[in-house]
Amino acid sequence: MNDHAASAQTDILAARLIALDIFSTVIDRRQPLDQVLEENRGLNALSAQNRAFVRMLVSTALRRLGQIDDFIRRATEKNTPLNPPLLHHLLRLGATQIAFMDVPDYAAADTSVRIADERQLSRQRGLVNAVLRRIAREHRDWAGKQDTARMNTPDWLMKILIADYGLRTAAEIAQANMAEAPLDISIKNPGMRDHWAATLQAAILPTGTLRRAEGGMVRDLPGFDDGMWWVQDAAAALPVNLLGNIEGKTVIDLCAAPGGKTAQMAARGASVIALDRSAARLTRLGENLRRLRLDKNIQMETADAAAWHPKDKAEFILLDAPCTATGTIRRHPDVPYLKSEADVTRLGDVQQKLLDNACEMLVPGGILIYCTCSLLKDEGERQIEKLLARNSSIQRLPLSPAETGGINGIINEQGDMRILPFHLAAQGGMDGFFASRLQRL
Repeated sequence: MNDHAASAQTDILAARLIALDIFSTVIDRRQPLDQVLEENRGLNALSAQNRAFVRMLVSTALRRLGQIDDFIRRATEKNTPLNPPLLHHLLRLGATQIAFMDVPDYAAADTSVRIADERQLSRQRGLVNAVLRRIAREHRDWAGKQDTARMNTPDWLMKILIADYGLRTAAEIAQANMAEAPLDISIKNPGMRDHWAATLQAAILPTGTLRRAEGGMVRDLPGFDDGMWWVQDAAAALPVNLLGNIEGKTVIDLCAAPGGKTAQMAARGASVIALDRSAARLTRLGENLRRLRLDKNIQMETADAAAWHPKDKAEFILLDAPCTATGTIRRHPDVPYLKSEADVTRLGDVQQKLLDNACEMLVPGGILIYCTCSLLKDEGERQIEKLLARNSSIQRLPLSPAETGGINGIINEQGDMRILPFHLAAQGGMDGFFASRLQRL
């Protein structure tokens, strides 16, 4: 083996070791994948090609985790968890490469055995080799017997989806969550939408969002450094439309980070008070707004939105509340393994406190948009019903199709917006989202 080939082999092994570290951290410590990727120093030392491989390997393993674990159970003929957990994770990543990525079977098995040696699992190297080689032989037959969408949706989440939407729609949601999300872009100047659609090789959705089927490295795309646009899912871009004309008005953006909606409001000529309890997240929001050259009329405050009060009552408030983020599984496949049913209850209490405080901030006639990137009705529809039942000074202002891009079926009977991942399926789907427009009497 010459020096170049030896170096390439070293890089390949390093990439898979880093992938194992990242995957283990997400699953065992329940840390968000994006955060772990950002904080892993070894990842940044890899070539661009190997960085992309690591991201794809970990994301695919998370997206297909139910199927992969089924392969491993069949190959080991055991229903008990493998110990130590690192051994299980190593097999998961090996199986992912064999079943779902363009990696030769022998290479996936060989590198996994070498990683076993590197991670003090030498005694299990025979098991690793045998399990992965059996998966290589039989996974296609096994996959034909799997209920893919159901298997890749954790039980806690599937149970709630069935209770909220019924079995058929829950199955459609689970299937839509299996697809990787496209890259959606919001344009700072709507008058240049056609120009940027052509420049970025993007389609224009009915909502006005630009969509690239091929994502690419965001920072390398034309217009990014010049602050002409920002990344924002088409569903997340809709709630600001529901405020109406906010040019020259002051809007309070509660729970503002990461700032896509803040940028939308600033681009429409509003003065925005951007609130978030995390100073670090607000710092990043400020950096994004400066890149977009939209920081002029933004006042940022680090505070708990459940207790904070403005100096003057507000005419417009946007509350994008913390939630389980179950609507974002297409782009964040780690979400089902970071959250649990207990989080739904805990976050529901937070949402209720935020809603009550936001209503107190409104002037009579003032508008509040409540939204969450959740699929769960406890974080959307039921929160609004409970609010209206306990606060007679608040009424719902039903939405119109013109305000939501005319997309069929996303305004429910009560007049709220409920987007599911299979909406706009022919164009690549959308994030799950809920929004309700409220007014103080």
